[in-house]
Amino acid sequence: MKKLVFDYAMKLSFSSPVTDHRFQLRCVPASGPRQQVVDVKVKVTPDTALETQNDAFDSVVMTGYVPQPHDSFEYSVTGIAFVDNDHTKPEDYKPLYRFDSGLTIPGAAITALIERCTAMMDDGGRSLDRREQAALVMQEVYEAFTYTPGATTIRTTAEEALEQGAGVCQDYAHVMLAVCRHIGLPSRYIAGLLGGEGATHAWVEIYDQDRWVGFDPTHNRPVNDEYITIAHGRDYRDCMLDIGIFSGANVTQQQWVNASVHEQRS
Repeated sequence: MKKLVFDYAMKLSFSSPVTDHRFQLRCVPASGPRQQVVDVKVKVTPDTALETQNDAFDSVVMTGYVPQPHDSFEYSVTGIAFVDNDHTKPEDYKPLYRFDSGLTIPGAAITALIERCTAMMDDGGRSLDRREQAALVMQEVYEAFTYTPGATTIRTTAEEALEQGAGVCQDYAHVMLAVCRHIGLPSRYIAGLLGGEGATHAWVEIYDQDRWVGFDPTHNRPVNDEYITIAHGRDYRDCMLDIGIFSGANVTQQQWVNASVHEQRS
């Protein structure tokens, strides 16, 4: 088990003042089967009341409204997470994690990767268990990509990313999800924090023996106690950390993000 202190902040700067700003945040790590989260503090500027509830995936969702003119919007969340993968508690899974989602529908490139992974599993001389299958897929996804910030957007599908062989953690995760689901591994997208990333991170969990088990295709390694889960779902669209609408004429926006995680030994 590790005791991890986390600090995540996001700021939006608008080119001119906006009003009637309604927003939804999924920025708070929740306690769950592999982590316990304490001492959470959330700050939003401009200051406004927040309504908090859990969504259908048990992610913490906060909503708010800023009616007055403002030229920036920012929030921060801090806290402590006790993470213990070795003692992850059993958890039910939703059947929808077996099927394609909006950003993971296979095309020719992913179908070819599915066929390659399936052939490799059949050629091994023995039946692989679910974790070994996931590790094989993770390796193949890792080798199929060059990590390239700016090569994709939040709207890029798994097929588009794999076809160009370039992307970021979101894309690695989406491709792994697509392959895992088509070889019979229920799997879900995870948005979270990892020390050294400087921003949020994304990885995959597969369902095995009544527990969710994490794999990080961007770094080609199993998820350990250094990872903090914020939200999970079918793909990125279920795990967007912040989304909003506002009124303003010809407004452009710039985003700044910073995330830090460090272990606290006591």
